[in-house]
Amino acid sequence: MNLNSRPPIDALMTVNHRPAAVFTRGSGSWLWEEHGRRHLDLVQGWAVNTLGHAPSVIAAALADQAGRVLQVGPGLHNDRAIALAARLTALSGLDRCFFTNSGAEANEGAIKLARKFGQVHRGGAFEIITFEDSFHGRTLATMSASGKPGFDTMFAPQVPGFPKARLNDLASVEALVTERTVAVMLEPIQGEAGVVEATPAFLQALRSLCDARGLLLILDEVQTGVGRTGSWWGHEVAAIQPDIMTLGKGLGGGVPIGALLAREAVCCFAPGDQGGTYNGNALMCSAALAVVEAVNAPGFLPHVAERGAQLRAGLDRIGQRVGSPPVRGRGLLLALDLPGPGQAVHVAEALRLRADTGVLVNAVRPQRLRLMPALNILEDEVALALEAIEGAVV
Repeated sequence: MNLNSRPPIDALMTVNHRPAAVFTRGSGSWLWEEHGRRHLDLVQGWAVNTLGHAPSVIAAALADQAGRVLQVGPGLHNDRAIALAARLTALSGLDRCFFTNSGAEANEGAIKLARKFGQVHRGGAFEIITFEDSFHGRTLATMSASGKPGFDTMFAPQVPGFPKARLNDLASVEALVTERTVAVMLEPIQGEAGVVEATPAFLQALRSLCDARGLLLILDEVQTGVGRTGSWWGHEVAAIQPDIMTLGKGLGGGVPIGALLAREAVCCFAPGDQGGTYNGNALMCSAALAVVEAVNAPGFLPHVAERGAQLRAGLDRIGQRVGSPPVRGRGLLLALDLPGPGQAVHVAEALRLRADTGVLVNAVRPQRLRLMPALNILEDEVALALEAIEGAVV
């Protein structure tokens, strides 16, 4: 590539702060800048690249499907969408699936489905109890559903109907239930909040509360689903079943796709209620099928659990040295608190700029590092990551 011929980055709209480095290729856990410098990537597109960068199985699936058919449109069936829906419903125990282009769209669809359920079955109930510090996307409705600080004023007025409870506080949920309530919606692990878990006991109590009050339980598994926590779904640790579940991020392994799954009894959309030009696109569904088959292969999820245990143990050793609390999260969605104000931001920058090999981590909070590597990261790559973090945390 002729670096002098690359257009300037000024044509991109500024929506966040990004380093000036431009990345041009990747392989597995590694990313290369245009000048050849490589980085061990422990962010992976924000928990998106389930199988790492440029996995051969996704490349092959895309190439094969591109030679068959790309898009038949939402008014016709395609075989890849049917096959993917069948796999996801079988793996989740839910009955129906609607495909979207992102996790935010999947959550938007879940909100719409719950409100339609309220119209049909609960006398017009429409409120969905969500949680402080939660994150469900950046559409107007999903921002309103989110409890991320500042989202309530950024694009005011909000979409109404999302009272906020406190995570792991059942009484705060019960206090918000009225005749207007139709559902409770939460992430099994709040990722953007800094990897904050809903305890198994809390998830079980919510399931019981929803059953007793006739409410729907919606689980946002956009970040925790598809093996990220060491099991297929983040809620499996609580041995419960949601009424509605949403997926995104890791489902496509790097291509844009999300999914909305629900029990048969909840599926009350009428023709015209929901749709989208690219929903169920054959090309994206083909890639997602390749991801699902890879994650479902024998030994894959045990590997995630093993590498997660290795990473957690190493981070805990670092944390103990500097006086941090135990590592947060499960599987390969982990976070390490650091004691100094803003220390995580400084450590993340120091790791990116390391003299030999850069390491990419996410300062999800000023004092908290989040790590979400490829699920097939290797043992020696985890060891290298820990060595680098050890050297950066002083």
